[in-house]
Parts: sequence; structure tokens; C-alpha cells
Amino acid sequence: MSNANSSLVDELKILYARFKAAAIDANAKANANAIANAKANASGCRQKENANTKNAFINSEHDVRRAFSRVNTRKAAGPDGISGRVLRACADQLTPVFTEIFNLSLIQSVIPTCFKEPIIVPVPKKTHPASLNDYRPVALTSVVMKCLERLIRDFIISSLPDTLDPLQFAYRPNRSTDDAISHLLHTSLTHLDTRKGNYVKMLFVDYSSAFNTIIPSTLTTKLQHLGLSPSLSLEPPQGCVLSPLLYSLYTYDCVATTNSTTVIKFADDTVVVGLISDNNEMVYLEEIRNLENWCQRNNLLLNISKTKELIVDFSTKQERNYQTHVINESTVERVDSFRYLSVHITQDLSCSCHINTVVKKARQRLYHLRCLRDFRLYSKVLRNFYSCTIENILTGHIAT
Repeated sequence: MSNANSSLVDELKILYARFKAAAIDANAKANANAIANAKANASGCRQKENANTKNAFINSEHDVRRAFSRVNTRKAAGPDGISGRVLRACADQLTPVFTEIFNLSLIQSVIPTCFKEPIIVPVPKKTHPASLNDYRPVALTSVVMKCLERLIRDFIISSLPDTLDPLQFAYRPNRSTDDAISHLLHTSLTHLDTRKGNYVKMLFVDYSSAFNTIIPSTLTTKLQHLGLSPSLSLEPPQGCVLSPLLYSLYTYDCVATTNSTTVIKFADDTVVVGLISDNNEMVYLEEIRNLENWCQRNNLLLNISKTKELIVDFSTKQERNYQTHVINESTVERVDSFRYLSVHITQDLSCSCHINTVVKKARQRLYHLRCLRDFRLYSKVLRNFYSCTIENILTGHIAT
């Protein structure tokens, strides 16, 4: 049994590190010309970058103390063994020390090794895993590092230009998943109502280990294009607080090229919407090819087995021969409904499927509420349980 477990661990190591070598090679090639140019201007630029770094982002003790006071004490500690409970209880005593460490790390652009080492825990996606892909890698990172990442995240968000892709709904002020879903439905219904015979195709895109395939040098270049400090050199590893934000910035240039197509994104949840008229899908197909080419240039891999297409067509009298799509020599599966950002979208754009799912979940939790009532718990406890486990399900995405 121990030999089998050891073999499984070795195989999982190879699986989780499969993108690392390719990313290192790609990063080395991308940096080849940059290194030569950097050496020529090293003396002046390094001082300027350090000065810009000092002026651009220095943590105050107030910010660090607030970050420590907001730590979730129920989260597991990382490899350094520092728990969230310790940081929260001793925030006043630890804040001055870690403020100096954080600022020194930012000025020198060096992260302490003990903060970067994660513990990878393979969590089964299914009850009975049959293959290595049925295990999801969950990274336990340093709680202290997560606090620093949250401070950096807030700084990056505050520095982003207003001209950033308006259809990226993650980490934008006054944006949420509700806005992404509402925009998707509004765009589709508007096109369907504009002219009889119109229909909509939605391609829900899934990426293979999206965060692990990002090339750091390419990310740095894109951050500079967005006006962020050229001294930034970030890599979004698994379990990093910054990973979703950095990924959304990494894909800021993945946008639609025509008015009859739309690319809606919420971090790595992407949907390509084709507004089809006169049975002409050429523009939609070209947009998908553009997405494929963009993925190749940016070292992202499309997961065709989880990429699905949904067609919304209200025409009942007209029979159509919809084109099937082949990406990387694999046919994209066509579905009648798809769960996008926790909302079930169907081919008739009705709410019945989503409502039935929500009601079913609420009923399952009502059973536990009845059990607690039979145990004669206080009404305050029952109300808290209802608010946390039932009410949030019933009111979730109610605005869409």
C-alpha cells in the first residue's frame, strides 16, 4: 500500500509540474533580448526603478495592522507554521516587524524563500478518483505572504487605468458576477429581438491550469503596458491571492475584434458570444480562430473536453444546420444548458433550470434547520443558520 501511495505522489508531482519546464523555456527566450538591453542601461535605470518603487508603494503600519486584523483564523497555516490566529491576536506586536520586512521586500524586489514555499495537497474532485486529473492541487501558502499579497493587490487595483477592457468584470470597481451574467443575457436578447431569424452562439471556454501556464516575462510586459511600475515582476502560482487578478490582467488584450462578437470575462471564466444573422457564422468562426491564436501566443492551453457551446435560437419554423466547431482537432460539445458563474443558462434563456436548482439546494438545507430546531437550539442560532446556509442561496444572483 505504501509503494502505491508513493507512486501516486510521484505521478502527481510530474502532473502538477508539467507546465513548469515549458514556462521556464518560454520565459528564457522572451528575456533573451531584454537582458541585453537591461545591461546597457543598468546603472541609471536601477536607481530610478528603486526610487519609483519607494515612492509608488510603501506599506504603512496602519495598512499592515488592518490586514492582520482581517485574517481568517480558520484557514490552515502554511509551511512557516504561522497561523492566522497568531497574526490576529498579536497584530499590534507583530505589525512593526512585518511592516519593515514587507517594505524591504518590495524595495529590493525579493520575496523571502520561506514565504514562497507552498504545501500542495491533492484533493479529489470525485468520490472515487479514477485518474490523476481527478485530483485538484490545493496549495497551502504562508498566511503572512497572503497578507502582503492582499496589500499588493489593492495597490495594483487602485493603479489600473480606466480604459481597461470593460468586459472584464473581475476586480473592477462596482462590478460583479451579476454584471457579467446580465451583460451576457442583455446582449443575447437584444440581438434576438432586433431581427427575426437571428440566433446566438455562446462558446464557454475552459483553460487547462490557466494560472500555471502564464509566462512571467509576458505578464511583466503587459503590466507595463497598463502603466504599472516596470520594477514589477510577478508570477501567479497556485494558491496565490494575486493569481486571479494577475490572470485577468494577463488576458486584458483578449477582446473581440468585431461588433457581431463579444468576449465576456470574469477572471478565467470566459465566454465568446457570436451574434449570428442571415445564417452567416464566418465572423464567429474567425473570432474563435483568433482566440486559438491568442492562446498560442500567450502559452495558454484550451481544455476542449470542458469547453462547451450553447445555441440560443427562438426561430421555430426554420430548421438550421449549425456548424460544429473543431479546436485542436477535437470537436466542441454542444449542450442545452451550461452553468456559468453559478447561474444555469439554457438554450431558451429561461430561469426554470436555475430556479429549480436553487430550490433543491434550499430544501436540502431546510432539513438540517429542522434538525436544529428539534434539538431546541436558541432562535438566534436558527436565524444565523438560515441566513448563512439558506437565505444566501435564495438571494444569490437575484439581480440577474
